Amino acid sequence: MVDTASVPDAAGRFGQYGGRYVPETLVHPLRELEEEYFRAQKDPEFQRELDYYLREFCGRPTPLYHAQRLTENLGGAKIYLKREDLLHTGAHKINNAMGQILLAKRMGKTRIIAETGAGQHGVATATVAAMFGLECVVYMGAHDCDRQRLNVVRMQMLGAEVIAVETGQQTLKEAVNEAMRDWVTNVRHTHYILGTAYGAHPYPVMVRNFQRVIGDEARRQILEKEEVLPDLLVACVGGGSNAIGLFYPFIEDKGVAMVGVEAGGEGIEPEKHAARFQGGSVGVLQGTRSFLLQDEHGQIQSTQSVSAGLDYAAVGPEHAWLHDQSRAEYTYATDEKALEAFFKLSKIEGIIPALESSHAIAEVIACAPQMSSDQIIICNLSGRGDKDVAQVAEKIEL
Repeated sequence: MVDTASVPDAAGRFGQYGGRYVPETLVHPLRELEEEYFRAQKDPEFQRELDYYLREFCGRPTPLYHAQRLTENLGGAKIYLKREDLLHTGAHKINNAMGQILLAKRMGKTRIIAETGAGQHGVATATVAAMFGLECVVYMGAHDCDRQRLNVVRMQMLGAEVIAVETGQQTLKEAVNEAMRDWVTNVRHTHYILGTAYGAHPYPVMVRNFQRVIGDEARRQILEKEEVLPDLLVACVGGGSNAIGLFYPFIEDKGVAMVGVEAGGEGIEPEKHAARFQGGSVGVLQGTRSFLLQDEHGQIQSTQSVSAGLDYAAVGPEHAWLHDQSRAEYTYATDEKALEAFFKLSKIEGIIPALESSHAIAEVIACAPQMSSDQIIICNLSGRGDKDVAQVAEKIEL
């Protein structure tokens, strides 16, 4: 049995992973954030306010939907989808953005910054900043701006300044770099709403706890519907917030298997994918220690994925710990398989999934037929695919 009580430790380490590897300038603001977060955790008024906005503004709870036609089409296990795609702004990202904006208010911050890959975290951050009247700047790789143009426009409509980052690979890693440079310079009045369960402590544990509402709801809902826990949880893994949000409330249930699905891109060859557990090794990047895609000299390798939200060279430290504990399995779906899953769910269930979520659906398609009809899968449908329609249309003739 995995002992969740002992991790993370006081320094934010999940075994050998996690921690706080940052410039001296950021040590104090991270400690300030850590202290304020743990105070807020114990404050019933903070939780009441967060619950109110998650319910009344964001649209929680989200349904746990029996995908009957997909189940019948595949044969085998009964498939449920946790419908985070139905949240306001279209993805699970709003859960964390709402929690962090309330923390920023408590700390008296007047300016919000964020990084974004697929744009869903950027849209969520711009949304909550507009809602509370705070200045907002979002950093996004120029390549991601091109392939996720719809979300760039959405952020701008919400009043955010979107800065296209034109260095390096022009994707998520470079966006994080620029956001961190901004934060170092403007830390006195600026809060950085990091969008995934990555980065320096306390971000991995804080983001996980804001996202665990996914798994808490799913656990209650499946017990109401089936009176048993699921046999398998499936979620896509970029930095890993949607997956750890689903997984965490089930970690101590040894009968519940968990599979995280990374971006296999064009195949597991250097610079052709973003599957950290398939081709990576342990190192430090952007504030934390985890599995990275790096060469023998420690230089970060380029990544590739059809999904901008999974196109990242590192994975959250709690996922690395779960991997080492053999509590969760991590596999991958190639671009080809993800696109096949995108169309299959669209045509069979009438649900257009985000390309990120399509990686999880691809794993469900692969494993459900190998399971028995009395077994249950919960797949986290972490986002909707509106943002991806133009990109997919360019790749495949309908």
